[in-house]
Amino acid sequence: MERTQVPETTIQRLPIYLRCLLQAQQDRMPVVSSVEIAEMAGTNAAQVRKDLSYLGELGTRGIGYDVEALIAHISKSLGITELRRAAIIGYGRLGGALKSYTGFSDRGFDIAAVFDADPAKIGTDADGVTVRSIDELEQGLREADVEIAVLATPAGVAQELVDRITSAGVKAVLNLAPVRLHVPDDVAVRQVCLSTDLQILSFYLAQDGLK
Repeated sequence: MERTQVPETTIQRLPIYLRCLLQAQQDRMPVVSSVEIAEMAGTNAAQVRKDLSYLGELGTRGIGYDVEALIAHISKSLGITELRRAAIIGYGRLGGALKSYTGFSDRGFDIAAVFDADPAKIGTDADGVTVRSIDELEQGLREADVEIAVLATPAGVAQELVDRITSAGVKAVLNLAPVRLHVPDDVAVRQVCLSTDLQILSFYLAQDGLK
């Protein structure tokens, strides 16, 4: 599957479908329909069928999708049939919370390295991984064979660090810093801004107050 052939909005929904299918698997459902997936995912059946059609000829008309087979297919499309090695850059409260989260390994990710600039944290244990100095960033990323960098640093240093991250060969960055990053064309960046999401929720509350 070529990434450029699949709409960005579809790519964003694939992990949601996977989560729904894993729930169906847990509920011992051998087959699931597009209607059932849509109900679990909060969308509609036509959207589910259209999204899954980008992955190939899946499912059987009038019967539905084999849950085990569809989990395997979406996992392969997402590239998580084997563990992806990731690094957390910035071991503050947010970075520490991410490292202690146990769900990453269940979803195909291994936090293989942690970096920070605080001398008090360097050399300490971060749930089984030793915190390394930010001065060793490029070397550490290469040694840990990191594919994805999670940037959990103040905004003021984010661009400098992402320049170093990409120079070390990392091609995917999850940016938690509240700043837009500039990266080479062959590097994928996903921006997560909690304050923006909170403001969007506040918008809905404000609209309700105007009714």
